[in-house]
Amino acid sequence: MRQLLVAARFAGSIGAVAFVTALYALGPQVNPTTVALSYLIAILLIATTWGLAEAMTASIVAVLCFNFFFLPPVGTLTIADPQNWVAFVAFLVTALIASQLSGRAMRREVDATARQRDLERLYALSRALLLSDRGASTPGEIARNVVESFELEAVGLYDQRSDTAAWAGADERPDLDAALREVARRGASVSGAFGAVVIAIRLGGAPIGSLAVSGRSLSDTVLQSIANLAAIGLERSRAVEATARAEAARESSELRATVLDALAHEFKTPLTAMKAASSDLLATDSINGRSRELTGIIDEELDRLGSLVTDAVQMLRIDAGDFTVHLGAHRLEPLVAAALKRFEHHLDGHQVLDRVPGELVVEADRDLIGLAIRQLLDNAIKYSPPTATIEVAARGNGATEISVRNSDATIPEREQARIFERFYRGGHARQVPGTGMGLAIVQEIVRAHGGALRVTSTPEAGTTFTMTIPRGGGAS
Repeated sequence: MRQLLVAARFAGSIGAVAFVTALYALGPQVNPTTVALSYLIAILLIATTWGLAEAMTASIVAVLCFNFFFLPPVGTLTIADPQNWVAFVAFLVTALIASQLSGRAMRREVDATARQRDLERLYALSRALLLSDRGASTPGEIARNVVESFELEAVGLYDQRSDTAAWAGADERPDLDAALREVARRGASVSGAFGAVVIAIRLGGAPIGSLAVSGRSLSDTVLQSIANLAAIGLERSRAVEATARAEAARESSELRATVLDALAHEFKTPLTAMKAASSDLLATDSINGRSRELTGIIDEELDRLGSLVTDAVQMLRIDAGDFTVHLGAHRLEPLVAAALKRFEHHLDGHQVLDRVPGELVVEADRDLIGLAIRQLLDNAIKYSPPTATIEVAARGNGATEISVRNSDATIPEREQARIFERFYRGGHARQVPGTGMGLAIVQEIVRAHGGALRVTSTPEAGTTFTMTIPRGGGAS
């Protein structure tokens, strides 16, 4: 169909020249200059309407007709008068230059119109991807928006993160899925593969997917702009998903904290009664010997169970972000002593060294820092063998540093960057009961004080967790 249209244009160009020739050859006699100007007008119209190729063809035919029908000797392609040679050459040059200039102007106009149309389509695409209420949450929606904006036959989008390829349009091309994955992996674009263009989608210089376009030719600039918008759309959808997950997690944590708070209240009622009973028994002289010893153990374990319930509720509140830091100046040594006393019957043979200066003061929330120290001690006891030494040390140097070290357990370097993530448990940790929340809670507490938590682990020195609490706590 296109070939017939091109042929019709060339035939029309020649027909226009033939019409001018017949008009003056069969009509009244006119000056050759008038004929030449008429040819030029026709050539300019052809160049403006159809383009340079048609105008050049009309120029050549017009020169031949002008020579044959209007320059003496008429009826031949020779020129007798030297002055007519000058006129002939002038006409030829003028016709060619005029057709080129007119065709160039037409091309510029067509290009400007095409650029304007592409800008409008890119604007429509950007609105569809970035300003919609829901956002383009899937590669399929992004591909559909590209198809609708640019009136393409088919568009494929591959998201490397989810390893999914989606197609939109009337002529879907699942046969290009392998090419989409390869382009995303290599980051290099492919043109003309199976009648389509496949371009890498980059974000921050790194490929995050790929885009396949089929149905019409688009400039490299437009293709790259579409790819950039697709990258922003994918990243926006990921941000929306992350926000939704975070909100769901927050609501879940709040629900857990509320439920556990209610359970804690139910637990503490019988615990209080049992504690009162054990205390009364210890205060009387009716029991002695082995019975008094067992009652003492029950009394201590009831204290520990009550503290565990309180800590569990506090940890879930911290996980939900539902807590406030109440700063105060507190001597650190009693806080560490209370934490060590909590574990004195559960050390499993560990030797404990307390190297906290008695005069050292920390500016922090007493309950939260106490919870953080207990979590680090519990972590050290659980994940080190009974032969290990556990050392609690502290020093003040502008900020207060509190460290808990075990001498005989190490964390692989590849896991050290992830141990503070919620629910993460390393390979050796999976053999020990736990939730993977303890270190994440400690990090939240330290951050709430404006401080930092770090870990060092070597076979020679063991594993040390260090909390740095600045003066003033940095909390709001």
